[in-house]
Amino acid sequence: MVSVVLNVAIDCADAYGLAQFWSAVTGRPVDPDCEPGDHETQVLMAEGPMLYFNQVPEPKTIKNRVHLCLRPETYRDLEVDRLLGLGATLVTDRRNPDGTGWAVLADPEGNEFCVLRGTTERSATTS
Repeated sequence: MVSVVLNVAIDCADAYGLAQFWSAVTGRPVDPDCEPGDHETQVLMAEGPMLYFNQVPEPKTIKNRVHLCLRPETYRDLEVDRLLGLGATLVTDRRNPDGTGWAVLADPEGNEFCVLRGTTERSATTS
């Protein structure tokens, strides 16, 4: 017997608002049955578990114990710039001069996530 991961749950102060941010990040839609003010909202992913946003009364106070790692289709640094433009903030820059490493960002509610080297960059270094 095994279990299947249905969703990745993210506690937040504004479920619909944070889902809008992550919808822009992933290019995937917010569930059409969800609307502003809903306490539970989800972003429907093309594959794998959905992103589920659950409104809670307490604010985030410490570093996440679980986080998302994103691999952009093209270049990490371009994606970091795009995400900063969407409202993310840079938490820790672990990018190295040789192109390896990652950037740790936070979404508008402070939930950390990583941006890894993009698919295009990785294939250029392995060819």
